[in-house]
Amino acid sequence: MPPRKLTKQGTSTSISSSGSGSGTTPTATATATSALTTSALPPVLSDGLPLPRAVVFDLDYTLWPFWVDTHVSGPPLRANADHSAVADRTGETFAFYGDVPSVLHGLRLAGVRIGVASRTYAPDLGREMLKLLHVPARSSIVGVGEDNNNNNNSSSSNSNNNNNNSGSGNSGSNSKDDRPRRAIEFFDAGLEIYPSSKIQHFHALHKRTSIPYDQMLFFDDESRNRDTETLGVTMWLVRDGVTWDEVVRGIREWRRRNGIREEPAKAQA
Repeated sequence: MPPRKLTKQGTSTSISSSGSGSGTTPTATATATSALTTSALPPVLSDGLPLPRAVVFDLDYTLWPFWVDTHVSGPPLRANADHSAVADRTGETFAFYGDVPSVLHGLRLAGVRIGVASRTYAPDLGREMLKLLHVPARSSIVGVGEDNNNNNNSSSSNSNNNNNNSGSGNSGSNSKDDRPRRAIEFFDAGLEIYPSSKIQHFHALHKRTSIPYDQMLFFDDESRNRDTETLGVTMWLVRDGVTWDEVVRGIREWRRRNGIREEPAKAQA
């Protein structure tokens, strides 16, 4: 059966109080998970302005539409033939939100390091999902067009701005390396997946990468995690998963807070 989106019960107007371990079991809907999207990279990645040196994602209802510690019955977990979805022991299937694979490729091409900060109570399942779910080859999901070509031309200059990024952050730009790979391989800034405050997660990410907090952009679906902003992190709240539109808005908010001005035409793009 196709992957389903699992909604959060009683959170149609607010999700700030929802989270793992709340004791409420979300109800499943028949809404299919968004199909994998194909698109050119957005101009915000190639406009010559600074980008955050690290982008950090929550997992549940941010990268994928479920709570891994509530909805996934396992182990064992089994991937389908192309590793685009994973089935648990009951046969229920799970996958990323549709834009996530191209977002991971786009950030990697731009020289941005990528991390995870998740307080799930099933860290082993979360890591296993990231190992079993594969991101398709870049050429199959990132459209080849003017925006994409511009981004490839500018990625080296952005890497100079982000001069502490590891080389692995740009390895996806090599055509001979254009192949499907495990999602977990994209998270070169580290995986902080365990029950804790997001503050502790970011302390660990900062210690590992030496990237200043004000050079980090965080995407999460729970407003309570804005407490990370006391560190200097910019958090962007996503209501229903990561999309390119949300990523662009988050980057622009990070720029605004860091005093980086965009030309009006760019800001409206």
